[in-house]
Amino acid sequence: MTYNEDWEREARNWIAWARAPEHDAYWAHSGPPLFELVPPPGRATLELGCGEGRVARDLAARGHHVTGIDASPTLLEAAREADPGGRYLLADAADLPFEDASFDLVVAFNSLMDIENMPDAVADVARVLEPGGRFCACIVHPLVDAGRWESREPDAAFVIESSYFGRRRFEGSFERDGLEMTFHGWCYPLEDYFRALEEAGFLVEALREPPIPESEVGRDPGKERWRRIPNFLYLRALRP
Repeated sequence: MTYNEDWEREARNWIAWARAPEHDAYWAHSGPPLFELVPPPGRATLELGCGEGRVARDLAARGHHVTGIDASPTLLEAAREADPGGRYLLADAADLPFEDASFDLVVAFNSLMDIENMPDAVADVARVLEPGGRFCACIVHPLVDAGRWESREPDAAFVIESSYFGRRRFEGSFERDGLEMTFHGWCYPLEDYFRALEEAGFLVEALREPPIPESEVGRDPGKERWRRIPNFLYLRALRP
């Protein structure tokens, strides 16, 4: 089964998961740091792997002129229903259907690790960005994908049982508050992401790996362990 088929199969689960208020890390943890790195609205913004459209809608609410692309027809249908005035296209992130220099900003929120040929996608992002354009991305921190917590205790050990290095297939099923979701994607070490940026000609301007906010620990003390290692990594890169 391909990545596209995996996410198409999980599309309805993801729509419910992503749209349940305060259910996903996006609302309080993973989303806000991304928007701190995103430049002010410019000519045209592309979102890579827009899913059901929540990031595109939040970008549009901030004044961006957004085009969202995804490989799941069901997720794109949901994005269009929630944002009838938006522009959402079925497309391959590694073969973008746009002319060179079509955008001044590309955003990839937790989508690069879902792309099997991630370096090709980063190279095509550089192609469709105009000189001086920027690429903003959030990924699950590569360290997180390499290991696991032994328990939910604040001082629990984080254990890497196999290897941090090399590209590996990822599949993880989760259940919370009656909602279920199976995530499919790829684990890449940090060097793979930065080699892709380097080879595409990007210059990294900013890098962030924030701990989980204290407010989240107040709501769930079991999350205190996430104050010790980062769950997400954020970057902003310039196409010179």
